[in-house]
Amino acid sequence: MGRRKIEMAMVKDSSSRQVTFSKRRAGLFKKANELAILCAAQIAIIVSSPGGKPFSYGHPSVEAVVQRFLNEDARPKASMPAGQVGSQTEAEKLAQQLDDIVKQVQEEKKRGEMLDKAIKASGKNKYGKPINELNLHELRERKQSMEELQEKLKRRANEIEASASLLLLSTTVVKGADHA
Repeated sequence: MGRRKIEMAMVKDSSSRQVTFSKRRAGLFKKANELAILCAAQIAIIVSSPGGKPFSYGHPSVEAVVQRFLNEDARPKASMPAGQVGSQTEAEKLAQQLDDIVKQVQEEKKRGEMLDKAIKASGKNKYGKPINELNLHELRERKQSMEELQEKLKRRANEIEASASLLLLSTTVVKGADHA
C-alpha cells in the first residue's frame, strides 16, 4: 500500500480529525524524543486537541524548558550542579525507556492487526466468503462436510475412550499381579 501524499487542509469529519490528531501527535512526540536523545536537545511541545484537551512533551521536562524560555536563559550553563547532572542522565534513561515502550506498543499494534486479519479470514470458508453469503448448493456442501467432521470426531472420541479403558485395565491388571 505505501504512503501517499495527502492534501494539507483541515480534515472535515470530526472523528477522522480526532484520529488524525492522535496519530500525528504520537508521531510528533516520538520525533521530539528522538531529537532530544540524539542531539541532547531540550524540547517542549504543548498541543491542544480539537476537543480542547491539552497534551505536552518535554525533555527533560516541559516546565524546565518553558522556564528557561521565559527567563530568556538560552545559554546552557558551563557547569551544572551535581544534582542536575544526575537528573539529566536519569531523564535520558527515562526518555530511552519511553522510546522502547513506544516501539513495543507499535509492534503490538501490528501484531493485533495481523490477528484481526487472521480472525476475519477464519470466518470465511473454502469459498472465500462468509457463511451468510453462500448459495444453497454451497450450504449443502458445507453441511455435508460438517456431518463428516462430526462422524470423524465421534470415531476419534470412541478410539480415545477405548484406549483409555484399555490403559486403565492394563494398569489394574499390573497392580493386581503385584499384590498376588
